[in-house]
Amino acid sequence: MRLAFHGAARGVTGSRHLLEVRGRRVLLDCGLVQGRRDESFHRNRNFGFDPRSLDAVVLSHAHIDHSGALPALVKAGFSGTVWATGATADLAEIMLLDSAAIQERDVEFVNKHQGKQLQPLYTVEDARAAGRLLKSVPYGQGFEPIPGAIASFHDAGHMLGSSLVRVEAEGKRLVFSGDLGRAVLPILRSPELLSDAHTLILESTYGNRVHPPEEDEERELESIIRRVAGRQGKILIPAFAVGRTQHLTYRLKRLQGRVPDVPVFVDSPLAADVTDVYRRHPECHEPGTWTGGDPFGFGMLRYCRTAEESKRLNDLDGPAIIIAASGMCEHGRILHHLYHHGPSSRNAILFVGYQAEHTLGRRILEGLRDIRVHGRPTTLRSEVLKLDGLSAHADRPGLEEFVRAHARTLRNAFVVHGEVEPAEALAGWIREATTARTVVPALGEIAEV
Repeated sequence: MRLAFHGAARGVTGSRHLLEVRGRRVLLDCGLVQGRRDESFHRNRNFGFDPRSLDAVVLSHAHIDHSGALPALVKAGFSGTVWATGATADLAEIMLLDSAAIQERDVEFVNKHQGKQLQPLYTVEDARAAGRLLKSVPYGQGFEPIPGAIASFHDAGHMLGSSLVRVEAEGKRLVFSGDLGRAVLPILRSPELLSDAHTLILESTYGNRVHPPEEDEERELESIIRRVAGRQGKILIPAFAVGRTQHLTYRLKRLQGRVPDVPVFVDSPLAADVTDVYRRHPECHEPGTWTGGDPFGFGMLRYCRTAEESKRLNDLDGPAIIIAASGMCEHGRILHHLYHHGPSSRNAILFVGYQAEHTLGRRILEGLRDIRVHGRPTTLRSEVLKLDGLSAHADRPGLEEFVRAHARTLRNAFVVHGEVEPAEALAGWIREATTARTVVPALGEIAEV
């Protein structure tokens, strides 16, 4: 078995890991690179391998940094099967179409205002073609993505349909974590604790962090709502349309009666569509999620689908909570809310998810206040806040528990999907706790396992 790391290596986005067995090739995830525009532009068009040489793709989950380059792969000649769980396949279809529409709109804007002749990374038709290649498999059921390799999906507890990927070939067992979730998350089942892998490909987003207790985060969210509503301000929450938005609406429903009655707007057609998919897949939910009715709806909550509904929020009076994509402020309706509401010191910008290096969200967290939204300058004067405990990623103790389950048999550990500092910190612990060869691979690095 041979592995090559073509994304999320010493960085977080663009997860792409190439597994080769007896000359046949399967790609584990095919994510979109996000961050520096020039780097993203190049790496999303140049995979580092010939897409036509792939037999299959195995998709751990539908987040865009794991699935978003699939249409570009198809556009470049890939025509094999994309294996996924049923919930992941349902989510990926609508997410890829949304991503394609964003690609087309962004290029149209740049060409119009900068006089360029750029082409989108992929089109809506490319996204539809990628969707036609999706093939769903239930958790725990074996399938053969390439001859001689038996794979299976196991619940990762990170988002709806998310999976750990187990592959057995040539008498060896490989486990790819995708994004590993947390046992305390509402809605989702806890991650399945697999064991006895020979090789791990392990994410490290929070490889040097410990999340605060869930109840502390809920109390802090309650405190923020009370404080900002008390000054008649709005809370702008950049949130991924898949996973984080549903997590937030569930928590906000639980806070009803403990916080002031302020309207909550989910300003994202994609988030509304994704929430419908969540409702269609209760088999992925932890017991008790539906006790008390729809976990994603309550009296003060409104979903905004149309542009007109979104624009009406520009002139909204009084306190409110506005949840909008994208989660890293790279595109989408959150940009318009930053432009219209960010200049007011009464308001707050609340980050509830990881912000990758070089994204606008990361720069705002690091102190950037003068921004441009589609060429229009604005100065942010709103309070900038962050909640780490709402993360759907395992923290250091969760990652350590995952590794310990494999320690007896572990020969190789490849630490990916993390910035250098957390990745190296986690790798250092694995070297001390196990006898496995432990590597934080560089982009393009190849390893025999």
